[in-house]
Amino acid sequence: METTTLNISGMTCGHCVASVTEELEALDGVDTVSVDLNAGGVSTATVTANRTLTAAELGEAVAEAGYRMVGADA
Repeated sequence: METTTLNISGMTCGHCVASVTEELEALDGVDTVSVDLNAGGVSTATVTANRTLTAAELGEAVAEAGYRMVGADA
């Protein structure tokens, strides 16, 4: 299992969390997504997958939800 932590800007509420979670869970190989909301600041999402996820595909999923990834430990 691979675990990646993402920093995401622009999230303000539970709907934001749901949108980001849905997009990340749709990626091939993702097992779990956990989002720690920091309304108005930088929120973190922890993604566990059975393969290595690229920063590009993670960023695209976050962008699809309407937010911006500002860093990752991947």
